[in-house]
Amino acid sequence: MKLTATANPRSRQEELGQFLTASPVADFMASMFEPSRSDGCATPRDRCGLLVKAIIEVFCTRWAPGAAILGIRHTKREMVYLNSKALAAVGVTLDSSTKPPGVIIHHKAKNRLLLIEPVIETGPVDENRRKELQGLFAESDAHIVFVTAFETGRTMQTFVSHIAWESEVWIAEDPDHMIHFNGERFLGPYPDVMPKKP
Repeated sequence: MKLTATANPRSRQEELGQFLTASPVADFMASMFEPSRSDGCATPRDRCGLLVKAIIEVFCTRWAPGAAILGIRHTKREMVYLNSKALAAVGVTLDSSTKPPGVIIHHKAKNRLLLIEPVIETGPVDENRRKELQGLFAESDAHIVFVTAFETGRTMQTFVSHIAWESEVWIAEDPDHMIHFNGERFLGPYPDVMPKKP
């Protein structure tokens, strides 16, 4: 199904998730789901699911091969998957009152927890969110890495001034590249989030 840009004014297009994406990427993303609406338009929930799926299937393969998915949050607080036992093994306990990241990945080969925020219904890893996640994962035995994931570069442009330093950005439409926000460590932890040594 092709959606035309003239069908709705810009504000309505954004509400329906009609964003400009290169055709091959749009076709790939569209092939990953069946719309939940009868009119064929992707809701924010559908788009979030698509981006999470891209993180799991594309980001992990490229940037964290062999990593384990320990948690997936589908809405602002609802966890659809949480491997509490595996999180506990790296010193982390999350309770229902917390807001975990959208995707939690354990890259055992490098002893890293990648905390990924997919930006659809929530914002990026900004300074406040970075501090919040740092507190939630303070007892982790694994090194913490903060990643914000966007559908498109155009979407990232809206949030670029809010993205926290010492974090990473991944864009689904250009999956073989990462944007590193300052610091000397690329896709690596910083001293303020290193595991506590016994």
